[in-house]
Amino acid sequence: MRDPFEDSLRDLLNKPTPHDDDACLERVLKTANRQVGVGDLFALVGNWGKVLLMVCDSRARSSAHLNRQRTTHSDDEV
Repeated sequence: MRDPFEDSLRDLLNKPTPHDDDACLERVLKTANRQVGVGDLFALVGNWGKVLLMVCDSRARSSAHLNRQRTTHSDDEV
């Protein structure tokens, strides 16, 4: 399976330019760093989304359990 990220880096590295190899390598490394940084940022946001969903689920279960207990105690008093 071909990796589009790797292909884009390979294209940048093989692209003929009038500049020296160090400038070409620097450009490729900057692009790679930017793309990896964006991927890490999306992963971080995705993990926070999972955490928030787990917290909401936990609170919903807890409040449902408390509501059941209150209903049971209210029925006993009547």
